[in-house]
Amino acid sequence: MLLSPTACAIMMLLEMILAAVLGTIIYLFLTKKKEEVLPMGDGWWAAGQKPDSEADTTIRPFKVVTSEEEIKDLHQRLDKARFVEPLEDSYFHYGFNGTYLKKIVSYWRNQFNWKKQVEILNQFPQFKTKIEGIDVHFLHIKPPHLSEGQSAKPLLMIHGWPGSVYEMYKIIPLLTDPANHGLNGDHVFEMICPSIPGFGFSEAPHKKGFNPMCAARVFYKLMLKLGFHKFYIQGGDYGSLICTNMAQIAPRHVKGIHINIVFLSTISFKQLLSILLGQYFPKLFGFQAEEIQKIFPFKKKVLYRIIRESGYLHLQATKPDTVGCGLYDSPVGLAAYILEKFSRWTDPSFKNLEDGGLEKKFTLDDLLTNIMIYWASGCVVSSMRFYKELFWKGIGVEKHETFPVEVPTGIATFPNEVLYIPRSWVQKKYVNIVSFNFMPRGGHFAAFEEPELLAADILQFVDKVEKAAFVQ
Repeated sequence: MLLSPTACAIMMLLEMILAAVLGTIIYLFLTKKKEEVLPMGDGWWAAGQKPDSEADTTIRPFKVVTSEEEIKDLHQRLDKARFVEPLEDSYFHYGFNGTYLKKIVSYWRNQFNWKKQVEILNQFPQFKTKIEGIDVHFLHIKPPHLSEGQSAKPLLMIHGWPGSVYEMYKIIPLLTDPANHGLNGDHVFEMICPSIPGFGFSEAPHKKGFNPMCAARVFYKLMLKLGFHKFYIQGGDYGSLICTNMAQIAPRHVKGIHINIVFLSTISFKQLLSILLGQYFPKLFGFQAEEIQKIFPFKKKVLYRIIRESGYLHLQATKPDTVGCGLYDSPVGLAAYILEKFSRWTDPSFKNLEDGGLEKKFTLDDLLTNIMIYWASGCVVSSMRFYKELFWKGIGVEKHETFPVEVPTGIATFPNEVLYIPRSWVQKKYVNIVSFNFMPRGGHFAAFEEPELLAADILQFVDKVEKAAFVQ
């Protein structure tokens, strides 16, 4: 049957359209941007060579224990302490004030009850498991109850230095049972809070090279080992770095990352220019109104504070074992070294107080419990080595430092945090920011100091991510 000229023209047009559509589909398929994933690598951190046998898959219950011998040894060391007399009217300007340190030690020796605090530490289920050859300690807390049809969302929450999992003890009930604490009960979490290897009750690596990327890999393996293939992650301080690396190596498993501090190790020419001119042309560089007071004058608000507060970092990034010898041997030295951070990083104005403002935000029992975790586990040197491993190869040379984070990101910035990075800088790396909030109060140890504020911000972030996923 012969087709009319009009019919032939229509057929040819349809063939051209079909060819164009097929060509477009093939082009999009071939040129589609593949999801980039940072190579995860592998490691072995136990002493000696990696065995040929299969990995240990057991998960063992763990409890913190103490003994009369441990307490007696501590008391003997506290009794023999020597104290440095502070300069007149020096407060916390020269570091930890010696006069107030005497009060801390007196309370520690005569009133602090370590056995009672051990019971508090054991209130949440704890476990250990072998990953990459070393024992990894973690808390695993399930919600006390769920509403009908509701399921718990896995949340991995990671501490930093000089903190520990004890930082999370006040926020855990708020996130596992938010409705009963006046928070949004639409989302309930099953929480996993690990101790970074070399911190607290996690075994320290026996080999060089264990850095935040390695910790990220270990914690990713931990979550898979526990049966979690989709989960949220949260962290401050080192927890922020580890969470960032986890989002880079396992973006399909991380539903969202929430952090309360941002670290960037590279800076562009435009960002450098914004330091010089941003105070005068804030809109040109994308600065928000709240950011101007945080950043400028840059020399006073940023540069000087970093210089004043980073002495420990240089020490631990170069010679951690040297200063670590003294801290490992002296509980008083350990307390002064760590508690000074809890003063200055909570509120810089506390330097003008003889007690460093420590009891304005924390109790001595809480502060000393964190110290005791370092003392009883003997982890202070291994925790300080983490800085050495982080900066071992230099700054700006690792791929993860410029690698984008594409998973949904929430950022809570607390006003007294030591370091603030403008959002216009942050979004160059964290390219999917769904929540960026300026908190009304608080400093570096957010979960420890302001658990209600941090919990509420985590909940609103997760709510946004879940609703966005539902719409899609």
